[in-house]
Amino acid sequence: MPTEPLVGDDRVVHTVVAKRAHQIPERPPLRLAVGEHVEVGERDREWPEFVFVTASHGSGWVPARHLSASSGTAVVQTPYDTTELPTQHGDVLEVLAEDLTSGWLWCRGPGGDEGWVPAKTVEDTS
Repeated sequence: MPTEPLVGDDRVVHTVVAKRAHQIPERPPLRLAVGEHVEVGERDREWPEFVFVTASHGSGWVPARHLSASSGTAVVQTPYDTTELPTQHGDVLEVLAEDLTSGWLWCRGPGGDEGWVPAKTVEDTS
């Protein structure tokens, strides 16, 4: 299974429905490229796979396994996009990639926008 968003990929893994709304953070999304240097900060308590990183062009939460180190200065080893998709209860979403280790799904919403959605906020439609 993919561990990174398949931005632009039209492959639908399956369809889910939002069982509760997901609000996105106010900070702009961070898109990291392989080889980029970041400063690694705290580990998230709710989502323990994630660490807060600061890059030259922004900051955001990234799975630690995508980095060369889990603290201090690290190098991005896997490209990552922190874009989250806001959802409302009842939204039907197409799952394009799954990161079940981290507990998030890369989804396409009813309006065509894409981003990460917490797996715990959705349920399968079947």
